[in-house]
Amino acid sequence: MNAIEIDGLKKFYGSVEAVKGVSFAVQQGELFGLIGPDGAGKTTLLRTVCTLLTPDAGHVGVSGLDIQKDRAKIRASVGYMPQRFSLYQDLSVAQNLRFFADLFGVPKQERAQRAERLYRFSRLKPFQDRKAGALSGGMKQKLALMCALIHIPKVLVLDEPTFGVDPVSRQEFWEILTAIRQEGTAILVSTAYMDEADLCDRVALMHQGKIHALGTPEALRTLYRFPLYRATGEYVYALRDFFARQPEVTATQLFGDAVHVSFFQKPELALWDRWMQQNPGLLKQWHSQRPSIEDVFMDVVGATP
Repeated sequence: MNAIEIDGLKKFYGSVEAVKGVSFAVQQGELFGLIGPDGAGKTTLLRTVCTLLTPDAGHVGVSGLDIQKDRAKIRASVGYMPQRFSLYQDLSVAQNLRFFADLFGVPKQERAQRAERLYRFSRLKPFQDRKAGALSGGMKQKLALMCALIHIPKVLVLDEPTFGVDPVSRQEFWEILTAIRQEGTAILVSTAYMDEADLCDRVALMHQGKIHALGTPEALRTLYRFPLYRATGEYVYALRDFFARQPEVTATQLFGDAVHVSFFQKPELALWDRWMQQNPGLLKQWHSQRPSIEDVFMDVVGATP
């Protein structure tokens, strides 16, 4: 039995169709990533899975239960972490954790053991007396995750949990998610950070309310249709603009201090040499590049009607 089943889900806000017939399933013990930019429909989809929104069409099931018929049972078995920090700022870390233990009816004899385990995961025990409002962004996200896990949910739904979090905290957060998944919890997580796709078992690329591609990160990379190169030079924006004018080029994308350039066909060495001679200093180095999920996303979304 799948942990989450979504079949033909549609959701409207007035005349705006936010989710357009989406279908996929998340297996028990799977870390499934929903990848896409703001406005893709990710939050609407996740809130529907958590029974906070009612679908206008289609079916959504969680652990064999229907979200419209079994809302109370689903809410008791799902841990949900919304995009914005929603815990009590004036309560301490420990007080927030106790409050959610009360809310989910966690047996009192089990609370200390569960709390200790979550403190080990999050490394927040030294801060258990600090008010939530005084925590750093990364600590707040870890506390929110602790509160979502206190009742040991079968399914965990996370809406952009690392948004605005520093790189070290992002890494620590994903290490926690990996450990939770290994214990059998199904995790559905949305993110706008394309690089986080590689940390998931499977990924769905979502844009404008639709799923444009779905599979393992490696399988998605095989969808990339063109020879791809990484090019560097002194002026990265000028370099991008230069390649964008070349008839051999299908697309350009900035990646830090480099440009990813895709071609209709593999360029000959003589062509690279000519570009260097014609533009001294503009193009310094290049090499063949393995497509990133961001490369795939831009290509698939652009190629999909």
